[in-house]
This record gives sequence, structure tokens and C-alpha cells, in this order.
Amino acid sequence: MKEVTIYTTRLCPFCYQAKGLLKELNVSFNEISIDFNPQLREEMVAKAGKTSVPQIWIGDSHIGGCDDLYALHYAGTLSETLN
Repeated sequence: MKEVTIYTTRLCPFCYQAKGLLKELNVSFNEISIDFNPQLREEMVAKAGKTSVPQIWIGDSHIGGCDDLYALHYAGTLSETLN
């Protein structure tokens, strides 16, 4: 299974939603909290080109945010993307 990385903040409901789906599917992930670390936020923006959270990568592929994760799941292609 490919490594999943998710940039989050503590107060973001979409972050909790995305992590909840991953947990429900038994997908482990590397969470990077950018709450009090402007350097990590800048890193996320540089990599994703977006300032919103969550920002999610599966392997080296940036898939986007919570809605994008759910879209993959509902389309039935998330497990394929993970492997």
C-alpha cells in the first residue's frame, strides 16, 4: 500500500472527515499538523499550490482535499489508487 500523507489543522472539520474515512477503511496515514508551524504550512502550499486543508497525497500523487478523497472512494477507485 502506498504511503498516505495528510496536512491538517486542529479546527478543520474536513480534516476530521478525511481522517475518519481513512480510519474507517483501515488506511494508515502520516498526519502533518500545520497549526503552529508556518514553515510546514509554506511547505504544503509549495507542494500543493493550495492554502486550504486538508491536502492529501497518496504516494507521490497529490489527490487534493477531503472532497477529492471522497470522490475517489465513491467512484470505487480509492483502493486502486492506494495500491
